[in-house]
Amino acid sequence: MDKVIIKQLKVDTVIGVYDWEKEINQSLYLDIEMQWNIAQAAQNDDYQHALCYETVSNRLIELITEKPVELIETVAEMVANCLMSEFNVPWVMVTVNKPGAVKSCQNVAVEIVRQKQD
Repeated sequence: MDKVIIKQLKVDTVIGVYDWEKEINQSLYLDIEMQWNIAQAAQNDDYQHALCYETVSNRLIELITEKPVELIETVAEMVANCLMSEFNVPWVMVTVNKPGAVKSCQNVAVEIVRQKQD
């Protein structure tokens, strides 16, 4: 399985369940693995057959910052749904990291794997 991978995509957004969190931007960091057949793009050195990580990154930043969300679980599902519906990615693993969410640990995260049903 070929993959296109984006690591530590930083998204500053309003996220959280507490009232004080709804007043500030916080940083989320996304790790994304997307199944994508890169053979045709590589064989012909042809961008039109590639999954453009810049386009994907920009779309995900736009999606996540459109409106406040309470849960990183919701962000993970939004990202997976977007990648499968808008970019036709058949399989995706999304990890959403929220560093500093719990004082006694460096980071908290959720990770999901989704795939299109045939």
